[in-house]
Amino acid sequence: MTLIKSISGIRGTIGGTVGDNLTPVDAVKFASAYGTWLKKYSQKDKLIVVVGRDARISGAMIHNLVVNTLIGLGIDVIDLGLSTTPTVEIAVPLELADGGIILTASHNPKQWNALKLLNEKGEFLNGAEGAKILEIAENEDFLFAEVDDLGEITSNDAFMDIHIDEVLNMELVDVEAVKAAKFKVVVDAVNSSGGIIIPKLLELMGVEVVKLYCDPTGHFPHNPEPLKEHLTDISELVVKEKADLGIVVDPDVDRLAFICEDGEMFGEEYTLVAVADYVLGKTPGNTVSNMSSSRALRDVTVKHGGTYEASAVGEVNVVELMKKNNAIIGGEGNGGIIYPASHYGRDSIVGAALFLTHLAHKKMKVSELRASYPEYYMSKNKIELTPQIDVDAILEAMTEKYKMEEITTIDGVKIDFAENWVHLRKSNTEPIIRIYTEAASQEKADDLALRIIDEIKAVAGI
Repeated sequence: MTLIKSISGIRGTIGGTVGDNLTPVDAVKFASAYGTWLKKYSQKDKLIVVVGRDARISGAMIHNLVVNTLIGLGIDVIDLGLSTTPTVEIAVPLELADGGIILTASHNPKQWNALKLLNEKGEFLNGAEGAKILEIAENEDFLFAEVDDLGEITSNDAFMDIHIDEVLNMELVDVEAVKAAKFKVVVDAVNSSGGIIIPKLLELMGVEVVKLYCDPTGHFPHNPEPLKEHLTDISELVVKEKADLGIVVDPDVDRLAFICEDGEMFGEEYTLVAVADYVLGKTPGNTVSNMSSSRALRDVTVKHGGTYEASAVGEVNVVELMKKNNAIIGGEGNGGIIYPASHYGRDSIVGAALFLTHLAHKKMKVSELRASYPEYYMSKNKIELTPQIDVDAILEAMTEKYKMEEITTIDGVKIDFAENWVHLRKSNTEPIIRIYTEAASQEKADDLALRIIDEIKAVAGI
């Protein structure tokens, strides 16, 4: 049970003691800090904030606390109610709002919840902004509105439909081609808001939908992170239903995974690869993903004549580099699609529509599409060190050891070899080094990880 405060927001488990968990007091305190920050840095007399939540059990409670705290600060609230992270992100600029709050702990289990904070563009705050809000919260530097100046609530439950319409109207979404393909798709939305928006999107694209865990009760039937070990039910149902594919989203619908028609995983890392292949084929350009994402995106980008660059881990870092490099598409290897033609945020609704268009144009099975991409395998490991060991010194030593290779140090140390790569990152909260490797086979990825682990242990004297 813990409360995690970071520049991107606050998250924790429900219940327990103030300051150690996400209690009602902590929700009010952090919402107060965000609202106070907005008021200090805005030139407007009256501010507007969009608020939406996923379907988790604690959502309504946290939602009421946050909305009424903003009202108490004199801020007007546009209340989307049950929504998705990307839906809130697109609502902020459409409503000419000054910011947004999404109440979701993303892929965390049901006991978790969080406040994720947006700026007036509907994008996540940067480090400096987040740090300022943490400072305001720590000092409890709040000034609430007098009775005649309280904010007002406007409810608007139309934004999931607005979001779907915007996606269907995107230039690269070919609804007629998808209708002609007559796809049958199983959807696992882990009983959250994706169970509303994804089936509705697919049905409007002429897809036959088989719903699995699409009732937004917040009672997650399995671990909500869309990894292979959590998705046995949908894998079996895709085969049983003779479906063309399965679509899986996490509770706030910003991560997207596919199941092939044979029940095998398409691979979260390859969600972005496939969608980028389609987008770049129509609109050539550059791409960005984070440093721990698959090299397959680079290969696909180069194939289409573009340039690939890797950012530090974290959505805000990916978006920053995408803007700098005028990237056509980008995202993260965890199934996060960022398509600027829509907005700068991970969006499974956008991703699903583009993927189905790609599949309809290719006229092939999902497993055949997956086989058409470069084959890479990842290994993810960590080394626990004693607090006395200098992690920075170890990373510097590894940088020196491999200085003849292609080295990137914007987020730990990434070493790009000709045939594979390794990414070493230190934890900000504990003496741990995380080791990510990728190679042409699982055995080679695992072997590279073991070799690097041995080298780190030798440097550390352990």
